[in-house]
Amino acid sequence: MSDQPDHPVDYPLVRPPGRGIPPREAGERETLTAFLDFQRATLAVKCAGLTADQLRIQAAPPSSLSLLGLVRHMAEVERSWFATVLDGQPMDTIFTLGLDPERAFSDVAGADAAEAFAVWETECARARELAAAAASLDVSGDRDGRGTFSLRWILVHMIEEYARHNGHADLIRERIDGATGQ
Repeated sequence: MSDQPDHPVDYPLVRPPGRGIPPREAGERETLTAFLDFQRATLAVKCAGLTADQLRIQAAPPSSLSLLGLVRHMAEVERSWFATVLDGQPMDTIFTLGLDPERAFSDVAGADAAEAFAVWETECARARELAAAAASLDVSGDRDGRGTFSLRWILVHMIEEYARHNGHADLIRERIDGATGQ
């Protein structure tokens, strides 16, 4: 276990200034980025007010999913899609050290929750910058030799990725303290 004090964590992204509903009438880019930010904020809401130990609680055996693991995984995913494809950076990992990609999910016993949230927030901010700087949704790049992907595809994929994991987060949070909804 980490030597962090066991009190509710309070990270800037965990208590988002607003988790507004995406606009009902807007252009494609604004709609996609608003839905992605909504999904990011949803994960933050699911983690809000929990201690570092609570964030480490796993869903149910044999699953190793935890809220902290989801945050670590999503930091990796943000980096791997936005920095690699849109910015042309080499595929780089944060928590997996190039090993088993599931490690971000499962290796949380000694993980620093504050660090994980800070990294996630940094990766989300960088992703927003890269998406905003792209001339259009048709801008594309190579994902480490795995093919070419457009910004449009990346945004839709990220919405799907967060939505799927937010479903997991709902169940994990309910297991931790009974909180549902949001």
